[in-house]
Amino acid sequence: MENKARGGRIFSLGLQHVLAMYAGAILVPLLVGRALNLTGEQLSYLVAIDLLTCGIATLLQAWKTRYLGIGLPVMLGSSFVAITPMIGIGNQYGLGAIYGAIIAAGLFVAVFAGWFGKMIKLFPPVVTGTVVVVIGLSLIPTGIKNMAGGATSPEFGSLHNLLLSFGVLALILIINRFFTGFMRSLSVLIGILAGTIVAALMGKVNLAAVSEASWFHLPQFFAFGMPEFRIAPILTMIIVCMVIIVESTGVFLALGRVCDQKLTPQDMTRGYRTEGIAIVLGGLFNAFPYNTFAQNVGLVELSRVKTRNVIVMASGILVVLGLVPKIAALATVIPAAVLGGATVVLFGMVVASGIRMLTEVNFQEQRNLLVVACSISLGIGATVVPELFAGLPSALRIIVSDGTITGSLSAIVLNLFFQATSRLTRPAAATETIEPVERIREQISS
Repeated sequence: MENKARGGRIFSLGLQHVLAMYAGAILVPLLVGRALNLTGEQLSYLVAIDLLTCGIATLLQAWKTRYLGIGLPVMLGSSFVAITPMIGIGNQYGLGAIYGAIIAAGLFVAVFAGWFGKMIKLFPPVVTGTVVVVIGLSLIPTGIKNMAGGATSPEFGSLHNLLLSFGVLALILIINRFFTGFMRSLSVLIGILAGTIVAALMGKVNLAAVSEASWFHLPQFFAFGMPEFRIAPILTMIIVCMVIIVESTGVFLALGRVCDQKLTPQDMTRGYRTEGIAIVLGGLFNAFPYNTFAQNVGLVELSRVKTRNVIVMASGILVVLGLVPKIAALATVIPAAVLGGATVVLFGMVVASGIRMLTEVNFQEQRNLLVVACSISLGIGATVVPELFAGLPSALRIIVSDGTITGSLSAIVLNLFFQATSRLTRPAAATETIEPVERIREQISS
């Protein structure tokens, strides 16, 4: 009986992680599939295979071995960074070129994971804290739009949507204030379920997607045709994957801090290698490049449940959802306003984690202030005004098309700049202070 109760708790916590990342996981295939004019059947396959591959990739990352897995409670999902490049490659070269580029880029990441692992030296607290803050702040606009009903909703900002979203937010806060233990750890899941029930009573839940979905679905290699390996798409996707690595680095370090685990270059190498293999799987099954989801870091922080068995359960749930589309469709009926009320808490927790990391930074040094100020300004600026870089060549536009990427790269480059220039100026400054003393000593001795 006790084992059943424990299993039920682990399942509930795993389901909470799945619901926290579900909207992002299915949004990428929907956006890419519709932009490439896929049929309804192809679109259903794309969503299902994406969930299945998310589950496999998450399990690989959580299951720490000598060569694979970072061993943290992480959730992997399809990367938003790859949306625009995939659509561009598909329109110009076709679906085969998309997946050939994904496979090649994934192999590149897996092979050079050891080199990427050494990048941890480029991430002192001033960089990691800034990157995590930028990630959280970049996610918040999505959560706020969902609170209003979703950016494309005809009822955007309606009273019903606001009542739903703020009701979910209030319930999560009340549970965290007045409950402890298991009840508190499930606050987000309880908020989402309660909000969906209320929305159903208001007539805002449409079950058509559930009735139309099939009961079982088998994955297959190269469902959209054999991959094509073309130089330009491959180079583009390698750039995308390197950007994904930068984003995942910040998430790894933030989660390591939450779990009181100091990550080594070897840990990072295993994490990068696993992401590379996950990206290859995405190409083989006609899915997507994958990266670590930041919103689940906020959930770990909020629930205070840091065990990997919960993530293993979450990965199993994703695999089942990928194999049984009818069950997967149940999660799609959750109204955007309900998800918005829940995710805005998680996104805010990501920001709070970054701020906590920045408390270790010495802000008496002007260079640290400048790194944080410029990086957050550029990161949020690119998020709010995405057309800022519209005039750049497409290769450069891919790199700075996302506020998280812009802010992260700014923090890394500025920190390196100040470190390099301080080394150049320090000897000169030391000479200026020492030479007069030596002259005085010479005068006294003479």
